[in-house]
Amino acid sequence: MQKLFDLTGKQALVTGSSKGIGYAIAEGLAEAGASIVLNARNEDRLIEARDQLIAKGFVVTARVFDVTQPEAIKQTVEEIEAVAPIDILVNNAGMQLRGALEDYDTDDWRKLMDTNINSIFYVSQAVSKYMLTRSAGKIINIGSVNSQTGRPTIAPYVASKGAVMNLTKGMAIDWGPKGLQVNAIGPGYFKTELNQALVDNVDFSDWLINRTPAGRWGDLEELKGAAIFLASQASSFMNGHMLYVDGGILAQL
Repeated sequence: MQKLFDLTGKQALVTGSSKGIGYAIAEGLAEAGASIVLNARNEDRLIEARDQLIAKGFVVTARVFDVTQPEAIKQTVEEIEAVAPIDILVNNAGMQLRGALEDYDTDDWRKLMDTNINSIFYVSQAVSKYMLTRSAGKIINIGSVNSQTGRPTIAPYVASKGAVMNLTKGMAIDWGPKGLQVNAIGPGYFKTELNQALVDNVDFSDWLINRTPAGRWGDLEELKGAAIFLASQASSFMNGHMLYVDGGILAQL
């Protein structure tokens, strides 16, 4: 049974992985045996993350590139593939820009969409061209509970994460017959740097704790199992699925 979850000999590229959810998932895949390619735009933070994982005994490299720049992505993917194949891709890079919808800045809309949804297309397209030649590959997109529901002041984010869910389905339909598996993880509310303002907001935290059957915020460690599952042979007959890790928040009105 353990062999089903063993990632030894596999290489995973995780975008937006210098901190938060991306870092936790990268660490989890490394713990399951994979070698890891970290990615971020901030080189200093990325190198710090790489060194932290190397110090734990994992095989890790770092690649600085902007996931919204197709040509830079193609070049970097080509360089990675020249050394070892990318067996697993985790599209984690994302951002949040809150604001009243009626006053939402159009430049912020474009920036958020480019980071949250366009980047998944750009990176997946570049990586899939190699995966398709091998008729094998695992792609994991990071969505959100907001792929299905919303909150005030985050309509653009909700739109982008809904698009992640449906792009995951489209990718699975196009590439599933060719040997690839494309699934997604929908995190609920986790204690991350991105959510720190909400964590510190007593009213919001009280609402969330009362709203969530688990009765608490999620810890990043709790995303590792879902990522390992979707990256491994244990999920060999899953395609186009969004796996929610949300403490049950979507199950309760």
